[in-house]
Amino acid sequence: MQLLNPKNYSRVFCDEETHRLVLKTIDFFETKGLARIKADDQAMVWYEDFLTFIKEEKVFAHFLTPSAYSAGGGRWDMWRISEFNEVLAFYGLCYWYAWQVTILGLGPIWMGENEEVKRRAAKLLDEGGVFAFGLSERTHGADLYSTEMTLVPQPGGGYLARGAKYYIGNGNCAALVSTFGKIAGSGEYVFFVVDPRHEKYQCVKKIDTSGVRQAYVAEYRLDDYTVGEGDILSRGDHAWNSSLNTINIGKFELGCASIGIATHCFYEALNHAAARNLYGRQVTDFPHVRKLLAESYVRLIAMKLVAYRSADYLRAAGDDDRRYLLFNPIVKMKVTGQGEKVVALLHEIIAAKGFEQDTYFEMAIRDIGMLPKLEGTEHVNMALIIKFVRNYFFDPQPYEEVGQMSRPADDGYLFTQKTGKLASVRFPDYRLAYRGVDSPNVKVFAEQVALFRSLLITAPPSREQAANIDYMLAAGELFTLAVYAQLVLENARLYGVDGDIVEQIFTFLVKDFSAQALRMIIGQENSPAQEEIFRQMLRKPVADDEGWRRVWEVVFGHRDRYVMNE
Repeated sequence: MQLLNPKNYSRVFCDEETHRLVLKTIDFFETKGLARIKADDQAMVWYEDFLTFIKEEKVFAHFLTPSAYSAGGGRWDMWRISEFNEVLAFYGLCYWYAWQVTILGLGPIWMGENEEVKRRAAKLLDEGGVFAFGLSERTHGADLYSTEMTLVPQPGGGYLARGAKYYIGNGNCAALVSTFGKIAGSGEYVFFVVDPRHEKYQCVKKIDTSGVRQAYVAEYRLDDYTVGEGDILSRGDHAWNSSLNTINIGKFELGCASIGIATHCFYEALNHAAARNLYGRQVTDFPHVRKLLAESYVRLIAMKLVAYRSADYLRAAGDDDRRYLLFNPIVKMKVTGQGEKVVALLHEIIAAKGFEQDTYFEMAIRDIGMLPKLEGTEHVNMALIIKFVRNYFFDPQPYEEVGQMSRPADDGYLFTQKTGKLASVRFPDYRLAYRGVDSPNVKVFAEQVALFRSLLITAPPSREQAANIDYMLAAGELFTLAVYAQLVLENARLYGVDGDIVEQIFTFLVKDFSAQALRMIIGQENSPAQEEIFRQMLRKPVADDEGWRRVWEVVFGHRDRYVMNE
């Protein structure tokens, strides 16, 4: 698994058109250049040039139209969608944002039962349209139970839509906005589409944010907007499920965006440090700088391994295999959090230079923290994750091994996902991922996870602890690390990742696991038996100086491999 390098793009796709469009996108940004991208960012210029590009090249149409509705060979393929997230964020999160909210806006359409709107959406995509997802509201956020958007039935048929939505990307220019609400009187949930060009659609304002400055994050209001049956996408449970399933698809992309931002920061920080001489020494000769760069690199590789392995499980999903429902929030929470960690480590290297307005880094500092928060909060994802603990550790079920899912095909199951019953999702024995791995720190980490599993058997959370959400969320961090490590190992095997890299990844995983166990000791009330096991989890990584030096050579070998065109 390699870092994205737009100057030497090497990702292999199964069709030439996808590869061509990715290269065209790279060329668009490299031709535009860093100076112009930064100038537009600082002036909060609306990215009309980018929207013109995706219209002329039919980029979104190719990537986001299921084949049944595409006249130009498009398909909905999470393998390439994930990669394109990374490419767009590499150049600027605002460009990625236009794409990501289009994914969200299309979700309820492709999941709905309205064939006319599906055909209409495909035509609008082909014409260069972008889409929006009208779910959250100013007072209630994404609390679906409390939505105030209402469809009022009319005596002659149809409805009048009344209400407002808040923090809606593309809300100023979307071809269609998929809007969530309730039907007055019955309280039945409903998804319907509205057109921002309609006279009863009021784009109230642009919500200015510190990141994605160029994007239009809107508040919009519908004042007696006429909605006919032909505008309804789904009702009742179907509408409710469409909202959750759309988030499963669309918010997964946050992790891939974080990888793109952190990768660009890595190149910029490494190039800056390698070109500087302080106190008669190259900056990259300082031991602490080497350590920071190497850790950033291996954490970044781990992020890619986890995100793209999770994409494999998304593509392999079916009613009998819903493991992606665990791996999804791991990507949304943990990969985005690791992106923040990597950028913070790199900031220690690039230091004050990272605040200068002509750097990509200055923009990334503002943008990287948005990704874990755009999905809601860490607690939202952790509350999902801990539902899977019992079956993950104690009720294994055999599955056929999921390989690298690079085949060109529509991922149609994602539009008909089975919902609910998360605690019934089964997994194979997690220890299979460690099979045949002869690595000192992988073994140490496996011992730490085994201790956590034994704690759940011999000293599980008491009734009071289980009712304490703070305690359960903190303990859930340990479980998250266990799943993260499994995905790293599986994908490292599939990609043939060098053993030294894997060993260094597990060096930081051992440290992170120990740090979280220590937080359980000092920050939570534990029984004596629990505290003893948490203390046993405190382990120091096995030193491997020769392996570390080989990894450093790989890291330093990226010097000047990528510099963005000015």
